[in-house]
Amino acid sequence: MDVLVTGGTGRLGQRLTEPLRAAGHSVRQMSRRGTGPGGVRGDLATGRDLAAAVGGAELIVHAATDPRGDPWQVDVAGTRRLVEAVDRSRLQHLVYVSIVGVDRIPYGYYRAKFAAEQVLLGSGLPVTLLRATQFHDFVDFLLDTAQRGPVLPVPMGWRVQPVDVGDVAAHIADVVSGPPAGGVIEYGGPEELSAAELARAWAAARAPGTYVVATPLPGKLSAALRDGAAVPTGGERGRRTYAEHLRG
Repeated sequence: MDVLVTGGTGRLGQRLTEPLRAAGHSVRQMSRRGTGPGGVRGDLATGRDLAAAVGGAELIVHAATDPRGDPWQVDVAGTRRLVEAVDRSRLQHLVYVSIVGVDRIPYGYYRAKFAAEQVLLGSGLPVTLLRATQFHDFVDFLLDTAQRGPVLPVPMGWRVQPVDVGDVAAHIADVVSGPPAGGVIEYGGPEELSAAELARAWAAARAPGTYVVATPLPGKLSAALRDGAAVPTGGERGRRTYAEHLRG
């Protein structure tokens, strides 16, 4: 089938091509510039070239997002534009890539992702909302950014279940080829870890001699993460652990 991947040049979008093609699909990767093999231009923030990019798609993996810019423009308004642009006579399944905890963690970006989910649920399209946990390399980025000289402070008691981006891509290829769930499914890594456990593993592999300090962090966001809001309550699990990622 003809598969369109929005956010085709992103961390996940780039990894989707191989498993989707291995499943027998033809793949087009949509981005603002439309570069690379199979690249097509389409801008969710403005709607430019969107109809041409979406037209003819039988399966859509909606992986585009803008966590550092204006997610309400890309994730929410952009999802509305996508809904308006699809050919309803051809589309068989749309999988939206969301995040575990968007309905429970009080964070602005997560609120935008949850609002985008509601747009799709109300669209009448054949959809699956796939909530995944944080990618291993994003955890690396957060820990590297948090390090202060020889000290790595992390929030005390935060519970997470990071996942390999390759595992997520392979799972999405299976999901989009199957029947729409019509709601939310979850996907996480193989093991639940505390932020301190992740930090100690990262420090041992990437920054030996670093001293990890678990610090109590007040606020509703921190309370939600201590209560397991970022941990899946069901769904399937990836296979590659964070330790294996660090060794790789």
